Amino acid sequence: MATLEELTDRIRRAAASDASLDKSIKLDLKGEGVIHIADGAVSNDDKPADLVVTVARRDLEALGKGELDPVRAMMTGRMKLSDMGLAMRLQPAIQALFQKARG
Repeated sequence: MATLEELTDRIRRAAASDASLDKSIKLDLKGEGVIHIADGAVSNDDKPADLVVTVARRDLEALGKGELDPVRAMMTGRMKLSDMGLAMRLQPAIQALFQKARG
C-alpha cells in the first residue's frame, strides 16, 4: 500500500498536467492525513475545500485502481462526500485525475 507521501506525489504529478478541475477538493484519509487539490496545486495542508471526500487510504487506492466501485463505496459507507451534486459534476475530472495518478 502506498504511503500518504507517495499518493500525494502521484496526484501532484497528475494534477500538474491537467487543468480540468475548477473546484478545490480535499481527500480526508480518516486520520491518516489529507490531500488538498486546488488550482493545480497539491498539498497535505488541511485547508477548506469545495468538495471533501472522506475515504480510507486503502479504499482511495482501490478506487484509483478501479478495484472499488465509487457507488458501492458510497452505499457501504466506505466513502463520504460533502456535496453529492458537486461530486457528480466533478466526477469525470476526478476520474481522469485518478487514472493519471495510478503510477
